[in-house]
Amino acid sequence: MTPSPDARPERWLASLALMVIALISLGNVVTRYITGGSLAFTEEFSVFLLVVLTFGGAAVALRRDGHIRIGMLERALPSGPRRFLVLFQGICGVAVLGLITWFGARLAWQEYRWETLSPGLGLPQWWYIVWLPMLAAAMLVRQLQQVRDRLRGGLEDES
Repeated sequence: MTPSPDARPERWLASLALMVIALISLGNVVTRYITGGSLAFTEEFSVFLLVVLTFGGAAVALRRDGHIRIGMLERALPSGPRRFLVLFQGICGVAVLGLITWFGARLAWQEYRWETLSPGLGLPQWWYIVWLPMLAAAMLVRQLQQVRDRLRGGLEDES
């Protein structure tokens, strides 16, 4: 059995985000139980870290060829048309991730220029938003790696 490809930086980032979400949520529960009030930063940070967790996990799933797809058509096609279909799927994925990266970067830049502050803590909003284009770009790289591996026959669809 060959080991599955890995996306170690994204895996570590997603794991760290999950641990921090768990810790600040636990801290918030304990604080609320003891004092009757809650910590101000937990919701804002949790939402931000959930986005990091989602995009990081999606990049790992892309690299490991773990995203859901219907492979019935691929398995039914001969080698040539199957390669074309894999390439078409890859181009569509790259287009979507490229748009997310581009528009996410534009949004982060606008938030930086406008000096928008987050509603809860008053931190610069771009601190949160900049992770969207960075992790979408990581997913784009993982998409390209997956398509390359699938075209080379390194990742076979399950029967």
